[in-house]
Parts: sequence; structure tokens; C-alpha cells
Amino acid sequence: MMPLKLNGQFSSKSGFYLNNARLADQLLHFPSKSKGESLAKFSVSFAKLHDAYEPASIRWKICTYDDTVNGVTQKYLSNFLPESPFVRSGGSRCKSEEDLSSHEQGPEFPANHLAILTEKLKAVHLHLLASEHWNASQLKLCHGTYLASAKNLTHYLALQCLDVQQVEESLSSIGLLNLESMNSHILASINSVIQLLEDLVPIKYSIRGNTGNMDRVDYVAAEQIENQREYTINTMSKIASSHASRLFGPSDDGKHAHIMVTVGREVISNETLLMDILKAGANIIRINCAHDDPTVWSEIVRMAKHSSQILEKPCRILMDLAGPKLRTGYVVKDAIAMRITPQKDANSDMIFPAHIWLCSAGSSPPSHLSQDAIVCIDQEFFNNLKVGDVLSFVDVRGRKRSFKLLKKYPVVAGSGYMVECSRTAYIGLGTKLFVKKDRKLSVGQVVKLPSIEEFIMLKVGDLLTISRNSSFSMDKPGGTPFGSARITCSSDHLFDSVKPGEPVAFDDGKIWGKVQKKNIDEIIVLVTHASPEGSRLGSRKSINIPRSEMQLKGLTSKDLVDLDFVAAHADMVGISFLRDVDDIVTVQHELEKRKLQKLGVVLKIETSDALEKLPQLLFQAMQFSNPLGVMIARGDLMVECGWDQMADIQQEIMSVCSAAHIPVIWATQVLESLVKFGLPTRAEITDAASGSR
Repeated sequence: MMPLKLNGQFSSKSGFYLNNARLADQLLHFPSKSKGESLAKFSVSFAKLHDAYEPASIRWKICTYDDTVNGVTQKYLSNFLPESPFVRSGGSRCKSEEDLSSHEQGPEFPANHLAILTEKLKAVHLHLLASEHWNASQLKLCHGTYLASAKNLTHYLALQCLDVQQVEESLSSIGLLNLESMNSHILASINSVIQLLEDLVPIKYSIRGNTGNMDRVDYVAAEQIENQREYTINTMSKIASSHASRLFGPSDDGKHAHIMVTVGREVISNETLLMDILKAGANIIRINCAHDDPTVWSEIVRMAKHSSQILEKPCRILMDLAGPKLRTGYVVKDAIAMRITPQKDANSDMIFPAHIWLCSAGSSPPSHLSQDAIVCIDQEFFNNLKVGDVLSFVDVRGRKRSFKLLKKYPVVAGSGYMVECSRTAYIGLGTKLFVKKDRKLSVGQVVKLPSIEEFIMLKVGDLLTISRNSSFSMDKPGGTPFGSARITCSSDHLFDSVKPGEPVAFDDGKIWGKVQKKNIDEIIVLVTHASPEGSRLGSRKSINIPRSEMQLKGLTSKDLVDLDFVAAHADMVGISFLRDVDDIVTVQHELEKRKLQKLGVVLKIETSDALEKLPQLLFQAMQFSNPLGVMIARGDLMVECGWDQMADIQQEIMSVCSAAHIPVIWATQVLESLVKFGLPTRAEITDAASGSR
């Protein structure tokens, strides 16, 4: 058996033809789509048989050829009548052979044209069967739940290899079929149209008994194999609906679309917000593990499930793993004093204590932690601390307060503690901290308060320094240009990948720049695109380097920790920044190790690599039984592929997923203006409507 060919590209302008075993001069020619026509975004699958091997049951071959052998089709092409204009039929219908024969001298669609069209469709039909037959060894790897879907995807990819525009136009002219509308049941649809056409073609033009046309024995043999399967149009549609229900749950009131809302810690302080979201129609709550922490996530999940029970309305939880994404570090500025406030409800009762990163000067928190403040203390006092210690102090207002050390984390510049404070405190430079050890009182003091700013402003022409160093010290000599804004990124991948002259995008493309120069610890970027009034760049915003070669693969160590939380609390896990099949294999291994066969898996398509390899990713994902979905993560995808390509890219992804019966999440910034300003834009309304379809 031949392996599934998903990277095959025709090297020249080429096509395929069916070589009849008994009538060698009867060739059906279909040019293959040249590079740039449709599916240029990702490679396709095609069937190609060994020249020395002919299946015993079906005596035909599929092969490619280039311009040097175009002459082989001339005998067949001479059988075609000159082109005739075809118009969509009105109310009249041909009801008998006599009616059809009366149109032979100038009909809207002559009978011999219908016969030729029928044979063309049969050639396509055989091509699709061949793609399935010769990919059988790979299809057998798919889980039984997805076998029919994987076969239909194989048919779809095989069909995309062919230029069937003339066939589509002919079918459209007689009102029979639009090939674009049959993605979820390709083989069954083509077979149905063939049956309809055979009923329309008079006997004297029919292939029945006419040995001058395609070998009927060949077609019947293939048809018998295909008919053994019960993959009817209705069955395939039910399979697609079943896959969506397994992932998202049953739809409300018979609607096919589900509504997903992404939430964060802001819902915790508003007791009614989540319930209002569910009342408004949402039935999926999404949590992004790139933000907040397990304490916040647990409360969101609890509130969502509680609201779901009260409303007696099902609600599923999707949690996205952060993945190996490049993000900005914290935008910092030294402060003299700082207010630390725990999370409170409307009655001013504490919901969550404030979390503070406590460190010696120069140690920034790990990127995956979420804290409300950063407090730097003197090194000698820091060295004597351990987890469980309680630090007491008197704040700048004279109120007695305390910090409790929860956990110690190693970082590049040493280590630090995550501590909690359960009451509002105002802390300043020089504030004394006390800890009692072995009946002795140790004293330290606050030496630095790097306050976390919300953003820095950038305009075209500004210089931005991206620093690898996690130190918050801003007075390091050398390297940084005078007047340059500064932000950090702790990922080595950024510094190892970019080169001078390459573009860098921030915050989903809101800000663009070009690398001016770099050294081992810093990258200097010249801002080339920003809002005329200036654009804000905040902490934890995306960084994209679309023209750089970067090796970001698999799940991060944080993802593996978060996956355990997701398994215990969520219905679906989102896999971020997929790039190739190996990433899917890694995810499947971790799911299998944790026995998570029922956890839904959502593949987030947000890189150009994932877009190009989408069919391969789906085939690999369908080897396991987990409910499966795809998210079009348009923010990062737009940055990597260009905004002018997004409309086509979205359509391509949805077409492939429709063929694979995989539900799609139309995601990011849908109705964003409605969320921020209370009114949607006209474009957003159209966008949301397109997504619901």
C-alpha cells in the first residue's frame, strides 16, 4: 500500500487521465490545479499508482503528466462538440427521449453533452476512490469514530488536485450541483448526481452498451465497492453533527451554532456577570491559561458551573494551554510607595488575597505567574526566609499587616517567593519587615518597588529595546539607546531567532517594527507601524516574528502542569501554537498517559506552519477517540499570513474541516467593539453572522 501523500505537489503544469484497459484511445483529461490556484496555502493529497501494478478489481490507473505528453488526449478531446452556451433551465423539463432528441440541433444542454458530463463525473468518482484505496494503510490508523470522516477528507483533498471548473459550470447550468456545497459528503453527492444524469441521458447516448465510452465494467466494479459502504449524504451529515455535539454538547433550541465567551479574573468581582453571559446565549466558557493562575481559574469554573445549574442550562469549559508563545514581559517603573489590595466582592468581603512576588533586588517573577505587586527586599534578610514564614510590618499608614510565604520559585537571577496579603496595605521604600525565628526577631527592609505599569506608548520612529535580562534594574550601562522604551521577553527563542532587518509584530499586529541591531541580551527595534496618536504596548502581549526561522515545538513545562488542572476541571483543552504533526503526537501521548480519552481537544490554528499542514494535523488527531475541534485563532494567524489573506484563509480552513466533519471555532475579537464600547460595528455584525453560519 502507498502511504498517505500529503506533501505531494505537481512539479509542472500537469493533470491526470484515466487510461481504459480495453480502449486505450479513450482518455478522460483533467488538468491538475496549478500552484496558486485555490489550496495554495497548504499541500494536498493525491493518489498515484505504481506503473507496474494494476488492481485486479478495477482496471484503471491514475497518473500525472506534463506538457510534453498533452497530445495523448487529442483523440478524446475531438469527441467533444464545439462549446455551446448553457443557461440555467427555467420551468421546462425534458420528460422523454423524444424531448431530448428534439434539442440535438441547438439545445440548452444537448443529450450528448450530458453523456460526456456523466463520464467526466465518473472519472472524478474513480479518482476519489483511488485516493482512498491507495491511502488505506494510513486510513486504518484512524479511530473508528473518525474513519468515515478521514475518508471524506481524503476524497476532498483528491478533488482539490483536479481542475473541475468546467464540470462545475456544466452542472450549475442544469441546476444539479455546486461542488463547493458538498464538502461533508463528497463521494455520495457525486454518486447521486451521476445517477440523476444517467436517468436524463437517452439510451442512444448512454454509456450503457456503448463501448466507445469509458469502460462500463471498470466503473461498475468501482461502484460496487463504493456501494458496499453506507456513507450516504444523510449519514455523513449526521456524523458531522455528532462530532460537534460530542465536543460542544447539544445545541440550544435546535441551533447549529454555539457561543463561546472568554473570561478572566474580572468575572470574580461581579457575581452576576457570568450568569448574565449564560442568559444571553453563551454555552461555552473559555479560560486562557496564559493569564491568571489556578486559584482564579478554579473560582471561574466554580461560578460557571453554579450559574449553569441555577439556569438549568448546559455550559462547557474550554481551557487553552498557553503554549510556546512569545510574549512581552512586565512593563515596570520604580515607585516610592504602593497599594496592595486583595480581591473583594461588592460587599467589600475578601474573595482572594493579594499575591506578591517577594525577591531580592533584580529577580523578576516567572512568566507564568500572575501577581498583583512586586516587592524587593535586602539580600541578607531574603536569604534567611523559608516557605511558611509570616512577615509582619507596619504600613505607611501605621496599620499592622503581614505577608505569608506560600511557595519558592527558582528564576534566572536567583529565586523568589509568592506571598499573600489578606488585607489592604500601603508599603513604601524602607518599610521594615520582621520575622520571628527560634525566638529571635530578624529584620529586613523594602529596597525596591518595581510597580507594574499597564502600558508604554509607542509611535512610528520610536526605538524599543527588548531585554532578555530579567533584572528590573534600569541603570545598566551600555547597549540601550538614550530615550529608548524598554520591555522584557524571557524566551531565548526570540533572541536566538531574529536577525537585523527582520520584522517584529506586537499585540496581534497593532504595532510593527524592524530589528535594528541585537546582541546576546538585547534587541533594538525601530517602530515602523503604530497608531498616529501612539499605540499602547502592555505586559503579557504577543510577539510575532513571521519572517524569522524559529523552533517552538510541543508542550512547555507550564503546559504540562496546567494540563493536570484542565483534566480535573474542564471539558475541552485548547492546544496553542501547533506547528507540525509531532506536536499532536506529544499531546496525544500526554492525554493517553493521563487516561483522558473523553477530554475534548481543540487544535488552535494560529501559525503559517499549522495552516500549511492542516490536513496532516487532522489525520493525526483522528487516530484517537477524543472529541475534536479546530479554532481559527485569527489574531496571530493574521500577523503571520497577512490581513489581506485572512478572508481566504478562513474559508480554506472551514472547507477542510467541513470535509473532515470537524467543528470550527470562529475565534478572537468577534464583537470586540460591543464588549468594549457597548455597540458593535457593522463589520463585526457581518463577521459574527458569518461565524454562526
